[in-house]
Amino acid sequence: MNAPFKSSSPNIPGIVNGLSVDVEDWFQVGAFEDVIARGEWDSIKTRVEDNVYRVLDLFAEAEVSATFFTLGWVAQRHPEMIRRIAAAGHELASHGYDHARVFTMDRSAFAQDIRKARSIIEDCSGVAVTGYRAPSFSIDQRTPWAFAELAEQGYAYSSSVAPVVHDHYGWPEAPRFAFKPLPWSPLIELPVTTAILGGRRVAAGGGGFFRVLPYGFSRWAIRQVNRDEGRPACFYFHPWEVDPDQPRVGHAPLRSRLRHYTGLARMAGKLRELVHEFRWGRMDLVAHREAQRANDLFLPDPAAPCSAIMA
Repeated sequence: MNAPFKSSSPNIPGIVNGLSVDVEDWFQVGAFEDVIARGEWDSIKTRVEDNVYRVLDLFAEAEVSATFFTLGWVAQRHPEMIRRIAAAGHELASHGYDHARVFTMDRSAFAQDIRKARSIIEDCSGVAVTGYRAPSFSIDQRTPWAFAELAEQGYAYSSSVAPVVHDHYGWPEAPRFAFKPLPWSPLIELPVTTAILGGRRVAAGGGGFFRVLPYGFSRWAIRQVNRDEGRPACFYFHPWEVDPDQPRVGHAPLRSRLRHYTGLARMAGKLRELVHEFRWGRMDLVAHREAQRANDLFLPDPAAPCSAIMA
């Protein structure tokens, strides 16, 4: 399996990849949502602030800017951290309020969730929030109204679609690169990066895949997207992934523990290599650059099933 990942090439001139951090704490992840109730969150010692500061130091060392998709719940409890992110020149964007997946809400609840999170983040930071990422990439064929709500609330872009098959999320029929989901709005969707291996789409945009797989896979995948397809990669990770000393949830299912804890000790080193090897920037910059060549994905009726409107 390692053979396809050995080739190397320089960065592609003009391409800036999107670097992003999904700001949530270790106990707020999807893998533990069935064993740690939201009602318990305030009784758990948070570790997100120290981990975010480690990430900020790493980005400063590499002289890169990124987007921090932040839970409103976290911003509400760590306003100084939010101000430090903004002061360092990074983009603050919304990750919803409390990590509720979009497909678990109706449109009214979703509208309230993104409005609340945005208000908290803007109040803490003093800067406008124009980007959104759904928790667990949970905008898919079940939520045809989500893009319309984002557009109506004035968001400029979303990065909420994972165009792959996955047991936890995924919209495999969605485009791999930037698209415009609404004919009446300039809203841009920036799907998380996938690569083509053996004629099939494979997830290559960060998170657990980056932690678990050899670094050479991510190098190969990003270079494929940059060099062969001439497009920027959209990469993400979480602050808790640079924290190998975080508490262990012994009563969680084995699959959840493997998904969450594997590779934590190696993550910081792999991230350091990644941010130094490629060109990175904020997601709002990527959205601006990709707007002119984003594919149209027409939604004649926000209530129509997405399977009926895919080109």
